[in-house]
Amino acid sequence: MLQLQFIRENKERVIRGLEKRNLGEEAADLVNEALRLDEERRGIQATLDSTLAESNKLSKEIGNLFKSGAHQEANALKEKTATLKTESKELNEKLNDTTQALNTVLYRIPNIPHETVPPGNSDEDNVEVFRLGEIPELDEGSLPHWELAKKYDLIDFDLGSKITGAGFPVYKGKGARLQRALINYFLDKNREAGYFEYFLPYFVNEASGYGTGQLPDKEGQMYHIEKDDLYVIPTGEVPMMNCYRDMIVQEDELPVKATTHTPCFRREAGSYGAHVRGLNRLHQFEKVEIIQITRPENSYKALDEMVEHVKVILNELKLPYRILQLCGGDLGFTAAITFDFEVFSTAQDRWLEISSVSNCEDYQSNRLKLRYRNKEGKMTLCHALNGSSLAIPRVLAGILENYQDKDGIRIPEVLVPYTGFDRIS
Repeated sequence: MLQLQFIRENKERVIRGLEKRNLGEEAADLVNEALRLDEERRGIQATLDSTLAESNKLSKEIGNLFKSGAHQEANALKEKTATLKTESKELNEKLNDTTQALNTVLYRIPNIPHETVPPGNSDEDNVEVFRLGEIPELDEGSLPHWELAKKYDLIDFDLGSKITGAGFPVYKGKGARLQRALINYFLDKNREAGYFEYFLPYFVNEASGYGTGQLPDKEGQMYHIEKDDLYVIPTGEVPMMNCYRDMIVQEDELPVKATTHTPCFRREAGSYGAHVRGLNRLHQFEKVEIIQITRPENSYKALDEMVEHVKVILNELKLPYRILQLCGGDLGFTAAITFDFEVFSTAQDRWLEISSVSNCEDYQSNRLKLRYRNKEGKMTLCHALNGSSLAIPRVLAGILENYQDKDGIRIPEVLVPYTGFDRIS
């Protein structure tokens, strides 16, 4: 969340940033309510401190009076300290309630966009900043990936619906091997680039959800196991970033670079229509994630590095892709800036998002209490970045559709050592 001191010192800037996210009048309302509660909290804290100080002072006086034999005066003061203790208890309860109310408001305030983020209301206002690769000319009769998957017995959507429900596909034979090849290839590329590999839990507690900003923003999109009060992860970013919750990192340990492969689970409530067919939108899918934790002055250099890293992978896969800078209205809750990668699905004649690379600056670190100590001993909030490297289903869909020919589906050359075959036919 945003730091209170930052909000106090940059009130108008924060409101303008939230308005860029199209929060309208709610932007000023949230900021003003946070500042009001903060002022109330600080007032209560000051009164409580004064009351406790007076109580401590009287306790010392009472001790001295008893030692000197002035029992009557000491007992009179004891009555006053009893009153102060009651007042302190009431003030402490009021302080806790006000602090909780303040945190509730702060959790509702998203990160403010970086100054370079373009204005806009939705994904239609995102700005294309890069494009590479020729869109292939497919043979007449070319098929979308869900029909190719059925034709070559690669993915069984009906079987997944039988076992679980829609959005839980079953990968079979060479389809399963191709998915595993992509996972291993992505992990290897990340490790070669200096990312430390994790294998992480698929369930997180409430504190982890709040730490990375999924709660309370995306509560309705996460699967919640109420009996155990655990959430099924929507992305590997959540458990991986929470490895560093409540940590103080030494300056010479930065940057932290980490990667993980996890399944991801999303309710995708409200999703329907032709654009959710096949692998386009799922409730369970595999993804390889990367994060970086950096000093504040280095985070935008790290962002460029992460974007270039994803570009290298897509260049090797030889898939046509583009990069969009998200507008204010399309930014994720915790992100200050985001670049989306989209691969072109030739058979569907549309772009499919396959990666988001974001800089959260110190917003996520403030929630996580993730700090570093410099050589002078001063502690500062780190900057946190995350990115998909990459989401598997739509990459797989892009390969099936763009690499199809009249005799089957070719496998990108870079994946052949991982699949053990160079063609599906």
